[in-house]
Amino acid sequence: MKSKIVLLQGGISNERDVSLETSNAVKQALISLGKTVQTVDPKDFYWNHNINYSLMLKTILESKCDKVFNGLHGGDGEGGTIQKFLELFNIDFTGSNSFGSFISMNKKISKLLAQNMQINVPKFIPFYENGSIIIEKILKKFCLPFVVKPNSSGSSVGVTVVENQDQLPKAINDAFEHDNEILIEQYIEGREITVAMLGNKPLPVVEIKPKNGWYDYLHKYTKGETVYEVPANLSKKESNKVIKYAIKIYNEFQCRDYARIDFRYDGKEFYFLEVNTLPGMTTLSLVPMAAKVIGINFNDLIHRIVERDWD
Repeated sequence: MKSKIVLLQGGISNERDVSLETSNAVKQALISLGKTVQTVDPKDFYWNHNINYSLMLKTILESKCDKVFNGLHGGDGEGGTIQKFLELFNIDFTGSNSFGSFISMNKKISKLLAQNMQINVPKFIPFYENGSIIIEKILKKFCLPFVVKPNSSGSSVGVTVVENQDQLPKAINDAFEHDNEILIEQYIEGREITVAMLGNKPLPVVEIKPKNGWYDYLHKYTKGETVYEVPANLSKKESNKVIKYAIKIYNEFQCRDYARIDFRYDGKEFYFLEVNTLPGMTTLSLVPMAAKVIGINFNDLIHRIVERDWD
């Protein structure tokens, strides 16, 4: 049993608040499991527009911890940067390695890889901040509604479902506030489906049903705004198909410990959207919700992730 854990929390991404919620829940679970917990916030090492990783790693090494629990979301904490530093210092940490984290965070790369695996993805076009964006060409290529999103961001931050062409300029500007590369993506009418992985095993499929509109930041983190159906009301054939896709993506992307793979389902085909390598661990989060259905409570879930005990 690991006895001392450094819990990475907060950070500087636009998902800081969600990370703090996740980390608070994880901390309480770790303490209940008899662990000694030391929290480390990358924001405390942020000076002159950069994180001083050398100082942060020095703090982690001096803690003499057995493992780092990565409770960060988005940015360097989920995109592979912090993972790479931890790997360089041979520090054991929860979640996917730097390679899996990087390709999963990059929506363009992950969609291209999924296409190569013969898995459907929504039609999309990437744009760079300093490049030329001709709105008329976008409107010719995509039927309304369509989605504008940052290429590397989570929690639906900076995402707009464009239903009227007058919304497009603002949607583009909003997305570029969070990344220098954005995607214009086909909106798939249908159902929001997600599959969480724990170790190398899938958890029950979840269907996400926002009470109004789509599954944006408000619906993700406001209690009562979304209904979750676990397991999802799918036929055995449909469930097996989306689980097969999730396992294939999880393995090909070299994910580790746990992750969540999101899809849209139009009633005929499942369309891969993205992989979350550090999905939320809040009271409204989907991984704990799916785990609970098969008898894994929150403390047990955290224990399994820390110890890599999947049985």
